[in-house]
Amino acid sequence: MITINTVTVIGANGSMGAAVAGIFASFGNVKVYMVSRTINKSLEGIEKAIKSVRADSIRGHLIPKTFDDLAQCIVESDWIFESVAEDYTVKESVNSTISRHRKPGTIVSTGTSGLSIERLKESFDMEGQSLYFVTHFFNPPYSLPLCELIPSNQSDKEITYLLKDYLEKVLFRKVVVLKDAPAFLANRVGFQFMNEALQFAELYQDRGGIDYIDAILGPFTGRGMPPLVTVDFIGLDVYKAITDNLYNNTSDCYNESFQLPDYMNTLICEKKLGRKCGQGLYKLERDSTGKKHIYVYDIQSDSYRSQIQYSFYFVEKMVAAIKESKYDEAIKILINNDSEEARICRYFLQKYITYSVLVADEIAGSIHDADTVMAYGFNWVPPLALLQLFGGKEVVIDHMSKDSRLTSFIEPFSNINIQKSNMDFRRYLRAKF
Repeated sequence: MITINTVTVIGANGSMGAAVAGIFASFGNVKVYMVSRTINKSLEGIEKAIKSVRADSIRGHLIPKTFDDLAQCIVESDWIFESVAEDYTVKESVNSTISRHRKPGTIVSTGTSGLSIERLKESFDMEGQSLYFVTHFFNPPYSLPLCELIPSNQSDKEITYLLKDYLEKVLFRKVVVLKDAPAFLANRVGFQFMNEALQFAELYQDRGGIDYIDAILGPFTGRGMPPLVTVDFIGLDVYKAITDNLYNNTSDCYNESFQLPDYMNTLICEKKLGRKCGQGLYKLERDSTGKKHIYVYDIQSDSYRSQIQYSFYFVEKMVAAIKESKYDEAIKILINNDSEEARICRYFLQKYITYSVLVADEIAGSIHDADTVMAYGFNWVPPLALLQLFGGKEVVIDHMSKDSRLTSFIEPFSNINIQKSNMDFRRYLRAKF
């Protein structure tokens, strides 16, 4: 087990920097230097960290610092966690400073959600590169324990193992070790699903668009919140950065599903960035009595309207079956319903299964890592477990063969050896609309 006594978090006022600092201080019981541009920002970060782990007892472990103090913080640290803007230029500038001051043996990691470690490592000498990693935590890390650990080609193999051990046994993370790839595994799968949902909202804007698609892909399909509500939670600007990276740096048959619809760019230009701004794909307002009113962006009219409470027969029947724990019956209802909404739902779930398997086979150590990342990073139904609920690989392939949009994915999917899932689908399929 590696010994970590002092950690420096750079970008500690950001939501992820602060939350990860809280994890280090609470579970790791270490001293954490909270480094931001100003002391006030670092003090804000301390409050965010305490709130994120719900423990004021860690306050004494969190030391506010500024970039003027960074060199000394680096010298004193056993681990430096960088959590600055998701931009190569910004991260490389910070890495250059870290490289000048880090002492031999110090671990450095970046919290990037998808930038290449092979490029980012170049700021360090050979010893520094051997101890440089991606440690991609998920937000909020107290609730979503996944950590994607990505070593570079120069990373020390023994340290990789020891770091994984520390993340699992001390910080209580669910760790998957992955190859360097755009957006890694969880975000690549999750953002494919969400971005195609955004594209379908544009395609079906005459039927309602955003809330129409969310109603088809709600909690009963196995995710904690509908996909486009999730985009709002992430923040449209952050979402765009990750999706653009995927669109520009992947070349598989799913590439076009990462193209951002025009209306998203319109909202971003208007600074309607999601929940953090009070409006994005959805808008929440309170009346004089304090009652909440949810509005949704209408793509056709380029304005907000009241959210529609859609009623789909297959959804009502599925929710009723799930409420009675009749999961097989719920899937049969979905498979046997021939409405346009049911066909859309089947398409998304079957594509979710196939894409998860294909990407895990490409960049993960095990096909089961697809289940781990989606369950513990997104709180979504594990794809291999969902595959079993559908009746297994051959049954899913048979259904895919009846949808012209999915037939091109059958051959690569059929060539992968798929074993039984180690996880359960039941807790993720919610009896909610």
